[in-house]
Amino acid sequence: MPTKGQILTNPDSGDIYEFLETAKDTNGQRVTMKMTLKAKGELVPNHFHALQDEHFEVVSGNLTIILDGKKQVLTEGEKITLPRNKPHNHYNANDETVVIIQSVTPALDFDYLLENIIGLTIDGKMPNGKAGLIQELVTLKYLDSKSYLASIPLGLQKFLMNVLGPIGRMFGYRAIYKKYSGIEK
Repeated sequence: MPTKGQILTNPDSGDIYEFLETAKDTNGQRVTMKMTLKAKGELVPNHFHALQDEHFEVVSGNLTIILDGKKQVLTEGEKITLPRNKPHNHYNANDETVVIIQSVTPALDFDYLLENIIGLTIDGKMPNGKAGLIQELVTLKYLDSKSYLASIPLGLQKFLMNVLGPIGRMFGYRAIYKKYSGIEK
């Protein structure tokens, strides 16, 4: 279960995530994390969140943002909100470490998602940050924090998650694993 002060470290990238506020702490209003991004380059494809907004404040370094296909670089002290349903990405494009404060509103189960991504990475089930198609579809189907790929038609993603997601669950895949978070979804 995510807890305030909990620190998660991605063994592949060296990136560090510290929960400043969890969904439980804020009665579901938001999840807030301090993120230390050491890895260089895009770690996830362009995507959008169906139900959540992301807020970023750069503490140090330079954060590259792609929003609606336009790239911008935020520096120390700058803030941005990436609204739901808008394709975006955020990453460290430099060799210098970037430290940011990220809030996701509403929280839903975003903190559990992050906990499980790191757990799967530690267990070698997400090589190079990729979970595999079935894991992705199970996560998409059963997680409340819906994120979709910007490059694949939404209807196709929903069709695949509704058809293959339940099959993946029959084979033991979960959106949230008890092993990593104390609950299962």
